[in-house]
Amino acid sequence: MNLKGIRFVAVSPDSDALVEFLGLGLGLACVAQPLQAGDPDSPQGGLFHAGDSRVEVWPEGEGMPPGIMLQLEVEDADAVAEHARSQGLSPKGPMEAHGERIYYLLAPGGLAMTFQSKVTAE
Repeated sequence: MNLKGIRFVAVSPDSDALVEFLGLGLGLACVAQPLQAGDPDSPQGGLFHAGDSRVEVWPEGEGMPPGIMLQLEVEDADAVAEHARSQGLSPKGPMEAHGERIYYLLAPGGLAMTFQSKVTAE
């Protein structure tokens, strides 16, 4: 497997405080800022880029339950799924969203994770 990047995703009712902690507290550059009170169109959460990897922080909401997720960006998600199945794992998917082909797994200890690759035009 060619691992291209890692995303650490936190969905939390404390997302604003976490974005402030990472951005202001630690001085990490943030791409999006917390939701502004009374402005439903303002950016929500935060993205903190680190090369080809990033930390994502989002507020909880419909379809976004609180939790932690590890996302692995790979060269070929279908090949990783095939390998995982050959090793007795049961990845769910694929689904396509945001230009990516995505599979889901629950790792030992209950860690939610995905692996995904860019969808290429054929």
